[in-house]
Amino acid sequence: MTFETLLYEQTNHIVTLTVNRPGSLNALNRATIEDLTAAMTAIASDDSVRVVVLTGAGDKAFVAGADIAEMSSLDPEQAEAFARLGNALGDKMETLPKPIIAAVNGFALGGGCELAMACDFIIASQRARFGQPEVNLGLIPGFGGTQRLQRVVGRARARRLIYTGEMIKADEALAIGLVTEVVAPETLLERVRDVAWLISQKGPLAVAACKASINQGADAELGIAIDNEAKLFGSMFATEDMREGTSAFVEKRSPKFQGK
Repeated sequence: MTFETLLYEQTNHIVTLTVNRPGSLNALNRATIEDLTAAMTAIASDDSVRVVVLTGAGDKAFVAGADIAEMSSLDPEQAEAFARLGNALGDKMETLPKPIIAAVNGFALGGGCELAMACDFIIASQRARFGQPEVNLGLIPGFGGTQRLQRVVGRARARRLIYTGEMIKADEALAIGLVTEVVAPETLLERVRDVAWLISQKGPLAVAACKASINQGADAELGIAIDNEAKLFGSMFATEDMREGTSAFVEKRSPKFQGK
């Protein structure tokens, strides 16, 4: 699969998507958002893919932000349409029935931080830097930053980061729960792919149901969320994967899940 602004690589059940605009620090322009959306659409219906790794080309940036050169000429209606394009990508990533791990190798600012937050979780290099610096440009986050950041780190921390536009290092991002792990730059992709491989060995239908249950319950009343979890739990008993997994446990062998 080929794209103008992305590198697409599949090894076994793992796809690595690399935003490939190193000359602009992998900034998100319309073409990049459209390529990412097309890639996610294709992955959603590809049963050979169980986990996605998302990263940026080079050693300086994951995604340094939206493409300011492209944005600067937009009128209000065009700017809102651009924001909605980015939001649609974030929604597609969050509802993708496969986990997406962000491997943040450098700057994840503005739209880059928002893109990383739309992934299931983030593993960062020690060189990674995070922030929502839109106020420095007289703007606000446009790809969900004001909403996702407060849901991850809490309202007060989100307000501080968004109002000041300050950039934080990987260790602070870890301390406030924005990332789940920080590793040496030279081991980042290896570590992320190890985690992706571990997930890829689990029942893919079960992993997809876990993601759906977590997402659907995040903003729901607890009783409703638990009821939904029970329904998803029950639905697993209609799958071949459940029968394979329980049989393998009893027989003391590794399961061979088929996603059925």
